[in-house]
Amino acid sequence: MTELSGRWDGVAHLLPVRVYYADTDAGGVVYHANYLAFAERARTEMTRLMGLDQVRLRAEKGLLFAVRSCEIDFLRPARLDDPLTVRSALTHLGGASMHVLQTISRGEEELVRLVVRLVCMTDTAKAARIPDDLRARFQTYLTQGTE
Repeated sequence: MTELSGRWDGVAHLLPVRVYYADTDAGGVVYHANYLAFAERARTEMTRLMGLDQVRLRAEKGLLFAVRSCEIDFLRPARLDDPLTVRSALTHLGGASMHVLQTISRGEEELVRLVVRLVCMTDTAKAARIPDDLRARFQTYLTQGTE
């Protein structure tokens, strides 16, 4: 399962993805919304490798993480069959929120940059403090990234 979940490079998580035909528009360029899907997969795998079981968190504590906001900067296009890497780094940990800086690159060339703000919330959509055990785990991966 670890292969599917990517790998750590220090405190940054790296997830390889390949651009498939279904990810592109009629011109063979990645459709803009699909970068959000690549980033979501990477954040899910990053938190999985941190030891966060999202299904269990919801079942046992009634908590989940949701995107509060996202800033995305499209720098260059990715194309059909490109091998990409999604790099994710936890840059801020608040009482009920965290920020993740994500970049999507083709080799050394940065294509997309995202700043994602997540909030911990109850399954009834109310903000909730991040549990202490998760906070301690996340703290280990906190970096001083530029948002």
